[in-house]
Amino acid sequence: MTGIFVAVVGPSGAGKDTIIDYARSRLPQDGSYHFVRRVVTRDAHGNTEDHDTLSEPDFLKAVDNGDFCMHWQAHGLYYGLPAEIEDVLAQGGVVVANLSRRVLPQLARRFPRVTIAHITAQPEVLAQRLASRGRETPQSIALRLQRQQNVDPCGLELMVIDNSGEVASAGDTFTRYLMAAV
Repeated sequence: MTGIFVAVVGPSGAGKDTIIDYARSRLPQDGSYHFVRRVVTRDAHGNTEDHDTLSEPDFLKAVDNGDFCMHWQAHGLYYGLPAEIEDVLAQGGVVVANLSRRVLPQLARRFPRVTIAHITAQPEVLAQRLASRGRETPQSIALRLQRQQNVDPCGLELMVIDNSGEVASAGDTFTRYLMAAV
């Protein structure tokens, strides 16, 4: 495989999908960049998430069928990356996917060229964004923010991008990062 896998990680509310969408709209549409739609065992919520949904039994069936190149569990849900991204990497493309920090060691073992973009934001910004989703109580948001962790890059290249301000600022930084990956 000659392509590169760009793992986008960061806390809930940091705007990972927003920054990914920003870059997607500004990069050449020539097939060099592949933005992965994860498969998750939860319905997508409006404009705050970008993924495909499967029921848990269907997800487990897809695992058995080899439909994923990687899969994991987090927060009581199953997540998977479609197997076809291996073809994109084999053809030298840049694969971009929103992942859990916990799977970075698995990702580093699975693919030869991996880099990490850690999207983050100030705690008060994260709290406000999480509250606006309406999925968590103020207490659960406070607990989530207390357990925020730094990213262990597992020896991989790591780029930290603060998305506390205007989307264009963080989005332009991420877009330049992806352009440099080619």
